[in-house]
Amino acid sequence: TGTSIGSSTSGGHRSHWCSVAYWEQRTRVGRLYPAHEPSLSIFYDLPQGTGLCLGQLQANAYHSRREDPGSHGTSDLYRHHSHGRGGGGGRGGGNNSSSSNIQQIRNKIGFGIVLSREPDGVWVYNRSQHPVFVHSPTLDLPSARGLSVRRVMPGFSLKVFDFECSSWMTEHGIKPETQEGPWDPHSIRISFAKGWGPCYSRQFITSCPCWLEVLLNTHR
Repeated sequence: TGTSIGSSTSGGHRSHWCSVAYWEQRTRVGRLYPAHEPSLSIFYDLPQGTGLCLGQLQANAYHSRREDPGSHGTSDLYRHHSHGRGGGGGRGGGNNSSSSNIQQIRNKIGFGIVLSREPDGVWVYNRSQHPVFVHSPTLDLPSARGLSVRRVMPGFSLKVFDFECSSWMTEHGIKPETQEGPWDPHSIRISFAKGWGPCYSRQFITSCPCWLEVLLNTHR
């Protein structure tokens, strides 16, 4: 049924059910973050929050690039930081506009999202004050001519990955007609505040200022 995602390993230790990568346009910020608990909070600014703090991830990545890489790991995950440096988004002095757009979206992430693994699939709950945009292989109809990017408004939830649908697609070798090149049938992409695809000015998610790539662990 596909519900083996996040099952225990042979050694009795529960493995991670997904890994999360944080991107700012085409630049990945920080390392992959493994999720072991069924519910994972992903936020930028949440006092006393537990989970993946994108603000801290971005700050650590900035310091590892600019300063002594051996000094990481001593900062407080929940401390308030100044995020005005623009690190992680620009490459050189000609991207001031790009860095400004990234900074604007960082400020909108706020409490972010909750990513949860349920018996029927993976759900996203938007607890920020701005919409998030999501796409996964199970949100696309096999015969669809365009990428299906869904908007999740503040305070709403959406099942962004359906285990049963994914298993059926795998069993029948289904691949969306619109997909060209390499395709990961077990990935979810989430953009904060900005959409992409046929209905938006940004055609590709790599043009979005701040976004997540959720890689489901299927123990293949």
